[in-house]
Amino acid sequence: MFDLFQKGGIVMYPLVACSLISLTFIIERGLFWFWAKRGHNNPLVDEVLELARLGKHEEIKGKTQGSGDYVVRVIVCGLVHRGYSLSRAMEMAALDEIKRMKRYLPVLDTMITAAPLLGILGTVLGIIHSFDMLGRAGIQDPQAVTSGIAQALITTAAGLFIAIFTLFPYNYFMSRVEKAAIRIEKYATSLEIVHGGTQEG
Repeated sequence: MFDLFQKGGIVMYPLVACSLISLTFIIERGLFWFWAKRGHNNPLVDEVLELARLGKHEEIKGKTQGSGDYVVRVIVCGLVHRGYSLSRAMEMAALDEIKRMKRYLPVLDTMITAAPLLGILGTVLGIIHSFDMLGRAGIQDPQAVTSGIAQALITTAAGLFIAIFTLFPYNYFMSRVEKAAIRIEKYATSLEIVHGGTQEG
């Protein structure tokens, strides 16, 4: 592995940095979603909606204290600011939650784009060096040139590997964000209906 790193040339250093950045944020986002999943509490959300329908807002405050469910946090924020605008308060809280969920994803997106480009740059530099050697030595030793081109391709392979390694987790995390947004919207709409019916009553 170290031999391949040395053969890849100077561009291997930023590629290694890209791989470490990707791995760090993939682990961080993986842990984030693990705890977010564990925090899901649909029975509590349903109970909060029922208590909101009955107008028992103080009881909701006690039951939701310290909840790890992002939907509960959005609903509670809406109820706390119901005197101003329940829907707008939930919308702002939902945006904050989605922002937390998307944290570091732009970095992974950048790594997916940057790593292959760095790999191609390394290959181009390696090929330029190989042809420079060919120009100096002539065609007496073509094997040295072809081996130099083969070594230059190492950076492209490394860049593609990093991009592919990052792409699948990135798409997974984005799908989790989309599912979370749908879940928030579903329960926020339910609260608006329940609260609207309560006000009419």
